[in-house]
Amino acid sequence: MADPANLLGQETSPYLLQHKDNPVHWMPWGPAAFARARAEGKPVLLSVGYAACHWCHVMAHESFEDPTIAAMMNDLFVNVKVDREERPDVDQIYQSALGLLGQQGGWPLTMFLTPEGEPFWGGTYFPPERRWGRPGFPDVLLGVSTTYRQEPDKVVRNTTALKDALHRLAQNRPGAGVDVDLLDEVAARLVQEVDPVHGGIGSAPKFPQTGIVELLWRAWKRTGREDCRAAVVTTLTQMSQGGIYDHLGGGYARYSTDQEWLVPHFEKMLYDNAQLIDLLTTVWQDTRDPLFEARVRETVGWVLREMVSEPGRPVGGGFAATLDADSEGEEGRFYVWTWAEVDRLLGDRAETFARAYDVTERGNWEGTTILNRLKRPEPGTPAEEGALAEMRAVLFQARGARVRPGWDDKVLADWNGLMIAALARAGAVFDEPDWIAAARRAYDFVRTHMQDADGRLWHSWRAGTLRHRGTLDDQAAMARAALALFEVTGDGTCVEQARRWAAVADAQFWDTESGGYFLTAADATDLIVRPRNAQDNAVPSGNGTMLGVLARLWLITGEEGWRRRADALVTAFGGEPGRNFFPLATFLNNVELLHRAVQVVVAGDPAAADTGALLRAVHGAGLPTLVLTPVTPGTALPDGHPAAGKGMVGGRAAAYVCRAMACSLPVTDPAALAALLREDRVTPPPAP
Repeated sequence: MADPANLLGQETSPYLLQHKDNPVHWMPWGPAAFARARAEGKPVLLSVGYAACHWCHVMAHESFEDPTIAAMMNDLFVNVKVDREERPDVDQIYQSALGLLGQQGGWPLTMFLTPEGEPFWGGTYFPPERRWGRPGFPDVLLGVSTTYRQEPDKVVRNTTALKDALHRLAQNRPGAGVDVDLLDEVAARLVQEVDPVHGGIGSAPKFPQTGIVELLWRAWKRTGREDCRAAVVTTLTQMSQGGIYDHLGGGYARYSTDQEWLVPHFEKMLYDNAQLIDLLTTVWQDTRDPLFEARVRETVGWVLREMVSEPGRPVGGGFAATLDADSEGEEGRFYVWTWAEVDRLLGDRAETFARAYDVTERGNWEGTTILNRLKRPEPGTPAEEGALAEMRAVLFQARGARVRPGWDDKVLADWNGLMIAALARAGAVFDEPDWIAAARRAYDFVRTHMQDADGRLWHSWRAGTLRHRGTLDDQAAMARAALALFEVTGDGTCVEQARRWAAVADAQFWDTESGGYFLTAADATDLIVRPRNAQDNAVPSGNGTMLGVLARLWLITGEEGWRRRADALVTAFGGEPGRNFFPLATFLNNVELLHRAVQVVVAGDPAAADTGALLRAVHGAGLPTLVLTPVTPGTALPDGHPAAGKGMVGGRAAAYVCRAMACSLPVTDPAALAALLREDRVTPPPAP
């Protein structure tokens, strides 16, 4: 066995590289670490975090950089560091184990394992000495090590109980199916959890919960329930005017520490912003709220300006993962302002800006100001808003001279899939071809640089190096991205690519015994359990996303095999909503797609004005279950499609609207098409 040392300098993950100079003898996750633990008779200390995580940085500075604490770690444990963004499978298993121990999950995750990878105790952040009701980390280290050596029976009891429980969590709960009435019942229950004043679910801390917010919006579309509509509009308005939004550079932080959306943890994640771009676009289609359009445009601007990995290089085009919360060792320092700074930069305009953005001499957070418009959310006149935009530009330029937060530029296939789909759809809705082009570049990057010849995706790419075979989430999110690009470009090769990625999911991830997809592939051998569920986490559920992919493949191709697989997937998790529907939003939203899709076929030359006018009518409609099939001259719809055999009319572009596998007569007038698409948009609620 090689001499112990910190081995993270050989990694590519920015998070792991942040820890390469710790005096801790960190090892990456892998067989070598567990072999060392067995050889030395030591337990494993597993530490999981990510590059943009503020409390991960705090624990690193307080404990992992401390020579005395590091010496204890090296003496008592084999220490393994994991980037949760690179290994979401590892993170999910041990977060679940922590939950089974009755503790709240989060990052940094600190778990103690046997040399076989079996968890027996853990927590999250531990301070270097006892404070805030938490034990000091040295005391934890000594106590866990002593228990491991002196009370092996207790460790065995814990590991056995946790392993059994983890295997039970991976067992799906099948059911006969899920109908739309159940979706309405779920929405009626969930809307009661929304803060009626500030929006969002519950109290502090508050996360965007985009899947749930979309579920409520869909419920309003189906039933006309005004409380569902109000919950969505309030939530998005308060978030978009709060401090969780970067009013100078665009983009949303990961969550708010308070119930008013004022104080965020300042890290910006690609996945949050992808989901919010998509949701804001959906809600804007019905509300036409200029605030929502502005936030989409500004957030896309931030993505294309700051989140393209290796821009300008031949391999550029993929989207980077995160921006850190910290700079110069302080959380939020890059983003906050003092009254003196604003006054110096804006002069006689400072008072006007301060009134709009809550800037005071005392500040609203730790003596500084987080820019927000919560106290003055209503827009001013066009002239007033134009003047504020000029002032924001001055501050934005000045902010550019500050030390920037850390940038995690690794490209993750699943997160890129989310952003590709969001940009493609938003680009079509807001008539921004550059957004669609950016989505296509990222799609081509992943397809070219991150998949094997057999169509299997890798999860992570950085600096020319691939790491970690893909999970279900990678296959599902990129298949969804391919279909989104097809719907806005008509490029049939995207459908073929989606087929291949879906076929890989079936071959490598499907459970042939109980149904449903595992998170990890059949040949993944370094985990104690194969997770399987339909629950959303920070990103949408892989099983929920796959349900949408299967439904769209069936609707676009007319091939019944995709429908049968979708039905089997619904059945595999059909018993879950009756037990705990809260984390199932993506799955439930795609159940609606499967049952209530609105299929629109637009046949015509994509460069022709009449085709463009029909497509604009489609993209302007608020249809969460829209499945669009562009048909170019010389191509035909597949035989199984309900509009098979239909095309242009008298040389003019024509549209067909299909519901429940029955299609309308051809429509050539954009206004008539818009009216037809509105017919089933809102079903009035039943009389009391």
